[in-house]
Amino acid sequence: MSNTGLPLLDPKNDYVFKRLFTEHPDALVHLINDLRPDLPKVTEVEILNPTITPTEMEGKSIVLDVLAQDVTGNRYNIEMQVRRYNEWGKRSAYYLAKMLTKQLLAGEDYSELNAVIGIHLLDFDLYTEDSAQRQQALWRFEMRDGLQPDVKLGDTLQLNLIEMKKADRLGLGDQNLRDWITLFEHWQEDTRMATINSEAVKEVRGYIRKLSADEEARRLAFVREKALRDEASQLKYAKEEGIRE
Repeated sequence: MSNTGLPLLDPKNDYVFKRLFTEHPDALVHLINDLRPDLPKVTEVEILNPTITPTEMEGKSIVLDVLAQDVTGNRYNIEMQVRRYNEWGKRSAYYLAKMLTKQLLAGEDYSELNAVIGIHLLDFDLYTEDSAQRQQALWRFEMRDGLQPDVKLGDTLQLNLIEMKKADRLGLGDQNLRDWITLFEHWQEDTRMATINSEAVKEVRGYIRKLSADEEARRLAFVREKALRDEASQLKYAKEEGIRE
């Protein structure tokens, strides 16, 4: 519960997620570093899409992602996803490629391109086909040779996926990553939240409390949740009708 007695807003609601991390870019720096600890640390980011339009709020297929750029020019697409879309791989590759191509104007040199890094937080299990997939929840996709995976076609395109429910069940990831997953999966549970060590995660929970006390933010979070729920209902209805036909 928030200190106003109202339930805390769900940080997995993509409206809430975007508000949290566009309004607090320092928290976004910590999130990026903790979700990809084996890569060079980010020290500062610029938010490239800080606003949320009314069309985005009620757009059922629109993802309220966070776009950021670090001081070296690398660009980040951070998404919170609670529902699995069809053709997930193609969709993710398309948006990453779009972020890459938008960097250059006609005639500019390819050397001006900076890396595009996708970080997608999934609130569902994506890979479940065999026991090895069911035991892994942290994935990083890059362009590598199929026979010699040590040979990469540069680092220009990277996609990081975190299956949060699976990671939570299995206790995967280092302490900082587990603290973020605890926040996103158990944000209302004071006992679970008391186990968090990360000061950055504690600060974000404080931001959630403040946002939850804002009546307009609560209304917009509900508007966004309703739009996504309506989309899910329509897709379910269309699927059932297709089966009947």
